Amino acid sequence: MLTFLLVVHAIVAASLVAVILMQRSEGGGLASSGSPAGLMSARGAADFLTRTTAILATIFVVLSIGLAVLVTMSKSPTRIDTSLARSPAPVSTPATPAPTPAPADNNTVPLAQ
Repeated sequence: MLTFLLVVHAIVAASLVAVILMQRSEGGGLASSGSPAGLMSARGAADFLTRTTAILATIFVVLSIGLAVLVTMSKSPTRIDTSLARSPAPVSTPATPAPTPAPADNNTVPLAQ
C-alpha cells in the first residue's frame, strides 16, 4: 500500500510541476501562446490550467499528510532509532586527593652560570 501511494505521489508531483511550467506568466511560459481558433481559447486554457493546478496541489498535500500518518502508524514505538542517543555519563566515586609534593629544600646551592 505504501509503495503504491508513493508512486502515485511521485506522479502527482511530476504532473504538478508540468502544469505549473505550462502556465503563462509575465515572463512567458514554456507553452507558446496558441491561436484563438484552436481547440481552446487563451482564457479557457488559463482557467483549465489554474483549476488543474489547484486540484493537483490539493491531492499532493492530502497524499503527503496521508503518507506521513501511514508511516507513523505502521511503525511500532519499540523500533525507534536510538543510535545517536547519548549514553549517560558513568557515575564515579570522588577520587582521593593526590599527595602534596614535599617542600623544596632551601639548602641547595644554585648552579654557577
